[in-house]
Amino acid sequence: MTAASLDFTGENLLRELAPQVLGAVIRRFRDFSSAEDAVQEALLAAAVQWPEEGVPDNPRAWLIQVAARRMTDQLRSELARRRRETVVMQYPPDQQVASGADPPSLAHFGSSFGGAGSGDETEQDDTLILLFMCCHPALTRPSAIALTLRAVGGLTTGEIANAFLVPEATMAQRISRAKQRIKTSGVPFRMPTGQERAERLDAVLHVLYLIFNEGYSCSIGPNLQRSDLANEAIRLTRAVHNLLPDVGEIAGLLALMLLTDARRPARTGPDGELIPLTEQDRTLWDRNAIAEGVALITDTLSRGSIGAYQLQAAVAAVHDEAVRAEDTDWPQIVALYGLLKRMSDNPMVTLNHAIAVAMVNGPPAGLELLKALGADERMAGHYRLDAVRAHLLEMAGDREAAIARYRAAAGRTTSIPERNYLTTKAARLTQLLDRK
Repeated sequence: MTAASLDFTGENLLRELAPQVLGAVIRRFRDFSSAEDAVQEALLAAAVQWPEEGVPDNPRAWLIQVAARRMTDQLRSELARRRRETVVMQYPPDQQVASGADPPSLAHFGSSFGGAGSGDETEQDDTLILLFMCCHPALTRPSAIALTLRAVGGLTTGEIANAFLVPEATMAQRISRAKQRIKTSGVPFRMPTGQERAERLDAVLHVLYLIFNEGYSCSIGPNLQRSDLANEAIRLTRAVHNLLPDVGEIAGLLALMLLTDARRPARTGPDGELIPLTEQDRTLWDRNAIAEGVALITDTLSRGSIGAYQLQAAVAAVHDEAVRAEDTDWPQIVALYGLLKRMSDNPMVTLNHAIAVAMVNGPPAGLELLKALGADERMAGHYRLDAVRAHLLEMAGDREAAIARYRAAAGRTTSIPERNYLTTKAARLTQLLDRK
């Protein structure tokens, strides 16, 4: 790869390699927090050097080497500091001299840091191990998920906070505590046993779900979607599915991702503008992904026990199998969301259920269901609640109220394409009112 091509692929390459490099460095040095700092420095060095010098033949190995060198320098500095402190304590004040000598060999730390020349980091998917490691039961579930989104998904603290519907400062504290807990717990960097995988699986799947969601609909910034995140979530979910092929919820999550991501080519216009589901050119949808997703969900639903990801995949399949938007089987979607509401108190499920009810029973019925969400602190001030209210008010013919809600939603979202879409909707309705 040349330096010129880095402009187009370098950023995605660094995002893709970051969790793999972090996994390799943690394997070698067994210090999560310091390894994360070292990898960030390596990524920064790559972002500065690669555009001028070109991407190395083995960019992953380059990043691992740079991060490992940062870790080694840090260890040497720590050893030197400890040695100086020891010298200071052994001699009277008039004989104390700052020691500038090199510290003893890093072998002083023993085997806990692993063999630097083992080469194991190039032979396996450290990202999958890192995924399970971050979801260790020593952490609370919210902290484990937040830490994994940061380490594996590469999401910013703001993006993670949006996913959890909490302030960014709260999320920053949660991630910091999780890293410290990992450091003090002595969690080994290895693929967990079968029992350990079972204990961590729910958190792992939730992490993958959130990574995919952020990739499919970016919560912050100028882009509607990040294909690198969505693709990585699908890749990792496939890996977990291959590891545990008989778990229905893994198959359900993979099906959900495939069926949803199949619409990606039709979700944006020529200038990156958002195109809603009802207006998309369905001939652009990825029919191979849809066929695979439908086959997965059909197979797993026939096995008996049904979970939330399977139900969401079933909803996605109903949408994808409709040749036209008006052919959508909304009564079936209402029934599926009704089952989902019994399994989860997720307000987004209630939000989507309200839309489906409005499509079957009319917008007043949907608006009635939204009243309860107004009192839910997780949704207080969230732009999606305003956006859905605006949509249903528009369907009901109350244009003035719809305009107000569209504008409120536009003012609250941090996604530029969504803000532009909501602002445009308000402007078009305003024009219609002015013509009267």
